[in-house]
Amino acid sequence: MGGILYAWKGPVAGYGVVAFLLVLAIISTTVIGPKPPVEAVSAIPDRRRLLEGVRFVFSNQIILGALTLDMFAVLFGGPYAILPIFADQILHVGARGLGLLRAAPSVGAVMMAVYQSYRPPLERVGRTLLCAVALFGVAMIGFSLSTSFWLSMALLAFSGMVDNISVVVRHSVLQAYTPDRLRGRVSAVNGIFIGSSNEIGAFESGLAAKLMGAVPSVIFGGVMTLVTVSIVAWKNDALRRLKTLHKPS
Repeated sequence: MGGILYAWKGPVAGYGVVAFLLVLAIISTTVIGPKPPVEAVSAIPDRRRLLEGVRFVFSNQIILGALTLDMFAVLFGGPYAILPIFADQILHVGARGLGLLRAAPSVGAVMMAVYQSYRPPLERVGRTLLCAVALFGVAMIGFSLSTSFWLSMALLAFSGMVDNISVVVRHSVLQAYTPDRLRGRVSAVNGIFIGSSNEIGAFESGLAAKLMGAVPSVIFGGVMTLVTVSIVAWKNDALRRLKTLHKPS
């Protein structure tokens, strides 16, 4: 929506809406009252409690594999930080075209989210996750080679679709395979994985574009995404063979 608004009304309107929504979020947060904990607070020190969540993630092959796939796909595969270069120098569509390019992955993600909300639960969950991340890498390579604005838009929208699949599977895996008492800490580890990979990935994209050029840097990112998928599929039997999600007894 931000990209479409940017293309339609310009940066002042786009960022003005963002600022308004941030203020609204801050106001909404301040009216949330305190709630008592649902269970007794553990006597374990905070540092040990945090490390317990980290240790659980690294000891669970399925969760670690899902987080690794998503983190490295975002770290290497995302071209969003250098989209202005593609809009200006390769596709020659200017600021309005940049807004549409930036909106395309989100449009694809929303379309896939609506579709997944109506379809039956996924089968062969592990294979689906691996294929979704691999297709994301392929879409990035195709985008880097495209000189057509509409083809680039379609590839970005497709990348949003398959990325939505991987996000849904990852969050479902976290919910299904994390004990209730560790869910908050594991969610925090997941947040660190994904949040840091977004920021570091933007840095990596800019650095790689500076060293190799925009097109080779995105090709490199897509190839590295495919390499990551291959390594996880090879090393992580538990994730690769995962068929349906169930809460362990």
